[in-house]
Amino acid sequence: MKRAFQRFTADEQDVDSAELRSETSSIGATDVNLCSVGSPVCVAGTLRAVVLRPLAGVPTLEAELYDGTGTVTLVWLGRRRIRGIDPGRTLVARGRLTRREGQATLFNPAYELRSTGG
Repeated sequence: MKRAFQRFTADEQDVDSAELRSETSSIGATDVNLCSVGSPVCVAGTLRAVVLRPLAGVPTLEAELYDGTGTVTLVWLGRRRIRGIDPGRTLVARGRLTRREGQATLFNPAYELRSTGG
């Protein structure tokens, strides 16, 4: 009963974040806020934004992945578009975590698209 009341009174964004954290931990992903720079990581979440941003004259596709605890930027060098990499899509990404401009970043991550139905 207490949980139902908390869910009813909680901010919608808080509820969405909690559900997303539950889903990502169930597949074995590490929370973004717990990942260490320089370590190989497995993160999962929802893509909030996908943009084409040239880097040193090379086309670069960047996506912001949100897992309920934080965000990580996924960067694919030399790519203008990747089928299935769209805002709202859920995915699992693996790679070595680095920081670029203060933001957690994975360059050319291996990824697995997840079904949109849950």
